[in-house]
Amino acid sequence: MQGARKIKLMLTRQPTMEGAGVHLNRLFGHSEAPTLDPFLMLDDFSSDTPEHYLMGFPWHPHRGIETITYVLKGDVAHGDSLGNKGTISSGDVQWMTAGSGIVHQEMPKGDADGSMHGFQLWTNLPSSQKMMPPKYRDIKAGQVPEILVQNGVNIKVIAGNINGKKGPMDDIVIDPEFLDCTVAEGKTFVHAVNPSYTAFIYVIAGKGTTDGRPIENGTLILYGKGDHLSIQATDEPLRFLLLSGRPLKQPVAWRGPIVMNTQEELETAFQEYQDGTFIKQK
Repeated sequence: MQGARKIKLMLTRQPTMEGAGVHLNRLFGHSEAPTLDPFLMLDDFSSDTPEHYLMGFPWHPHRGIETITYVLKGDVAHGDSLGNKGTISSGDVQWMTAGSGIVHQEMPKGDADGSMHGFQLWTNLPSSQKMMPPKYRDIKAGQVPEILVQNGVNIKVIAGNINGKKGPMDDIVIDPEFLDCTVAEGKTFVHAVNPSYTAFIYVIAGKGTTDGRPIENGTLILYGKGDHLSIQATDEPLRFLLLSGRPLKQPVAWRGPIVMNTQEELETAFQEYQDGTFIKQK
């Protein structure tokens, strides 16, 4: 036993604007990414103001990464260069592997009340997989197992395997665990993690403690070394996303929507996009 993981870094969401004018809150990005390897970026695009999200993210390219969109409330319309087209709604997940290159658009629509709540995570691909064929997976809420573990701890398993319940996302290079966890008031969640993997949580509702320190809605906690996490809800239920994955320990060359290993690879990608040769597989 290596013991419970201690807090390595605490981050709070910072407002920013992306796409055609979407207001969102970023938890981490360029500057923090080396510390959260293999995770590159996490955005919280939750809003109850349609003017803050309806302009959306028009057609744009990606290469060398995977993007994971998890919707809690509202609709997001998607289209891409592979011919995929559809809408992800409350509880749905979109897992897109850009690989050698994909061009897509994401257009938040909200719900009848004008609310749009969700998250987008970017994860890196290793150098050997940067140019793999792109693929797109649309996971409906009903495909995500929801289980009660321990006493008063409920988990939606998007990726990973909890008590024999396997999430719908598998065959992912970084071997991720992606859990949506709710801990009842006064209860403690103890969760084993691979000691060599990066692990963090992002609190999306309630208050609690971890490693003896208070946490609340909007806080991201990156953990240090250890073989398990211990998180307690205080006087109200605590809900958080839990992510873990195998670090790649490779150089990162990143500009905008493209993440490669060298500046030369970046220049090639942008030149190909300009020349119309960016898409390798359709």
